[in-house]
Amino acid sequence: MEISNIKGSLPKFTAAAVQAAPIFLDKKATVEKSCRLIKEAGKNGATLAVFPEAYIPTFPYWPRALPHPDRDLSLDAYAQLYEEAVEIPSPEVEQLCAAAKEAGIYVIMGMTEREIGVSATMFNTLLFIDKNGEALGKHRKLVPTFEERCIWGQGDGSDLKVYPTEVGKLGGLICGNNLMTLQKYALLAKGEQIHAAVWPSLGRMKNYVDLCSRNYALEGQVFVIVSCGYITEDMVPDTFSLKKKTQWNVDGGSGIVGPNGEYVAGPVYGKEEIVYGDIDLREIVKSKAIHDVVGHYARPDVASLLLREEPYSLIKVMEPKETKVVPEDSN
Repeated sequence: MEISNIKGSLPKFTAAAVQAAPIFLDKKATVEKSCRLIKEAGKNGATLAVFPEAYIPTFPYWPRALPHPDRDLSLDAYAQLYEEAVEIPSPEVEQLCAAAKEAGIYVIMGMTEREIGVSATMFNTLLFIDKNGEALGKHRKLVPTFEERCIWGQGDGSDLKVYPTEVGKLGGLICGNNLMTLQKYALLAKGEQIHAAVWPSLGRMKNYVDLCSRNYALEGQVFVIVSCGYITEDMVPDTFSLKKKTQWNVDGGSGIVGPNGEYVAGPVYGKEEIVYGDIDLREIVKSKAIHDVVGHYARPDVASLLLREEPYSLIKVMEPKETKVVPEDSN
């Protein structure tokens, strides 16, 4: 595991796109598997590892909005997912951070997050961890797609961030949010160089994932680490009530795309695999020499972006207005 970063040069390193199945709806076991994969990626020379969307404890592949009389089944599945969701901070996050530190690599981990003691709402979240085992921050999916809105709440602009590291400036978006033009531009304008694009990768999404990920890389002149889910029906316990109501055609598609829109490694389908690819940030400079969409190829005098970074809150305390007291006329 090596970062080539001679003074005056741009970093070169190996990245890993992890395509792996969770231990279905088992937070403890999936975290343990995640830690093994982090260490494996580190041993194989990776300096950055990206995991799939909602990897811990699983992406909710099942139907999320079943009609009556099956509605109780979807509510029960929701409760199961909530029970196995990850809180930030938590012992599970500490485990992941410890594994990143032992491996000496940066990690971007997909998970279903639940807030501590606030409500029963969950979020589709990316957790960013540095190579020293410190949590850099998190990003919540801004708009859950279609029936995902029956599972996850919405993130806000407070965590639409880019994290500067010794391997480059890291950012990420989740699934269909990689098509959100203004949000993409916000990350690019903040200097993003390495983008995590994570997906559940249902079989019907194969071309969609490929086109969106390659377009992001080409449009933004960045490297895109594409991490896709993978699971088969036999990995799902028979005790899961929606097993037979779900199509488990989750085929993957993980890879690494360069700033010219071409694959550096992958894509890989139909199996669990860690996809490794070499990242050379000098390639970004060469691509931006032609089209730098946040530099000489931008026209902020014609069109610019308004970004709201303040977090939203359930409670907004209004300051009392001062009442001016008018003294009575002594006459």
